[in-house]
Amino acid sequence: MKLGIVGLPNVGKSTIFNAITNAKAQSANYPFCTIDPNVGVVCVPDKRLDVLGEMNQSKKIVPAVIEFVDIAGLVKGASRGEGLGNKFLGNIREVDAIVHVVRCFEDSNIIHVDGSVDPIRDIDTINLELIFSDLELVDKLLDRAVKLAKGDKKHLLDVNLYQKIKATLEAERFANTIEYTDEEQEIMKSVSLLTNKPVIYAANVCEEDFKNGEIDNQYIQAVRERAAGENAEVLVICARLEEEISELSDEEKELFLADLGFEHSGLDRMISTCYSLLGLISYITSGEMETKAWTITKGTKAPQAAGKIHTDFERGFIRAEIVSYDDLVACGSMVNAREKGLVRSEGKEYVMKDGDVTLFRFNV
Repeated sequence: MKLGIVGLPNVGKSTIFNAITNAKAQSANYPFCTIDPNVGVVCVPDKRLDVLGEMNQSKKIVPAVIEFVDIAGLVKGASRGEGLGNKFLGNIREVDAIVHVVRCFEDSNIIHVDGSVDPIRDIDTINLELIFSDLELVDKLLDRAVKLAKGDKKHLLDVNLYQKIKATLEAERFANTIEYTDEEQEIMKSVSLLTNKPVIYAANVCEEDFKNGEIDNQYIQAVRERAAGENAEVLVICARLEEEISELSDEEKELFLADLGFEHSGLDRMISTCYSLLGLISYITSGEMETKAWTITKGTKAPQAAGKIHTDFERGFIRAEIVSYDDLVACGSMVNAREKGLVRSEGKEYVMKDGDVTLFRFNV
């Protein structure tokens, strides 16, 4: 999974990127300090892996990972090449979801590119550029579909779909607010629209507000109202605090978060939100060699889940031997779980569940 961190210059994108990847992307108080997208791979926190790793004396623990891309700041006119323009937009097309960082704090020491703090104006600035860029692409697709439909009526479905998308974009709404039919969804799999990607608004607040529990100010309320009409999620985060937390040991991190009244860091909450937004779950394989989490989409059947490990597993799938994580931990071992009849033999139609501890049987 690849997530793109976007936003206007000086809203905290690179600071958040530093924190969640524990990397050191350049962060400075001037626009465009990020020129090329910085990329960092983050392990998905999953305590179940440690428990199973200890149970099976695994030599290696392999968590699922998320790739974060810190994309250069955007300004008005990017769709026409202003600022970093098309380079920025091209980077966004490559990600699975967008983490849109929005400034929700006052600080006279940090310059705002537009001179004042207004999260809705900032959201509009970026969203309109994404819409303009998609309109240009949809116009080209529509022209092509119209020409093809003159010789083959089956392309009328494409024409109707692109007309629907164009009308939505011209109304300054994202393509992901459209309810697509099954046929239209198939067409959309080959169309990479910026406005069809899931969005999380990361409302960046100042350190003092966060420490004092003031994490629902007027700016955040405005962002929540906006997100409600866009099928988007909102995550309140303090970039500076997350950067501090990233420097702590696991024990220090727990104590620090407890003092703030939080159980999970902003990174953990961001990953959880992304998984939910993208409809992702993890199943687990565990043995003496390694304990590993595998990321799949909800609704994935056993053979396709097996294919995540190796194509041979899917091609020669026989069955999946599965026990739920909770049942396995309660039993203390796979042997005990088998004796109690909790290890199930599932076939090709079984839909995988989050936390399934799985052994695939296959023959090629």
